[in-house]
Amino acid sequence: QVHVAESGGGSVQAGGSLRLSCAASGYSDRDYCMGWFRQAPGKEREGVATIYTGTDARYYYDSVKGRFTISRSDTRNTVYLEMSSLKPEDTAMYYCAVHFCGGSWLLSKPPYEYDYWGQGTQVTVSS
Repeated sequence: QVHVAESGGGSVQAGGSLRLSCAASGYSDRDYCMGWFRQAPGKEREGVATIYTGTDARYYYDSVKGRFTISRSDTRNTVYLEMSSLKPEDTAMYYCAVHFCGGSWLLSKPPYEYDYWGQGTQVTVSS
């Protein structure tokens, strides 16, 4: 049973930083694509950043380029999202999700292409 769990959310003032972690477990030793997504009240879930653990290939959505960094642990079972220069519009529930992909899988795939989801962690940025 694949399990995905986020941690590290919280409240911060605008301009501040937070680091989110996502741990994946319950699968055999294989690489995967992990995406960070977010959803604010009344809005659709949107992509933030994605990574393929096999090659460390990364993709950032326009809204976070230059401010957020996605990375993986050396053991490749944890993915991090470093968030800096946070804005009030970054306030949302942040989710990570896993799809067991190959290296040619497009990292810009929409949320419904991912199979395993965490419960989410809240990020609140005050002005």
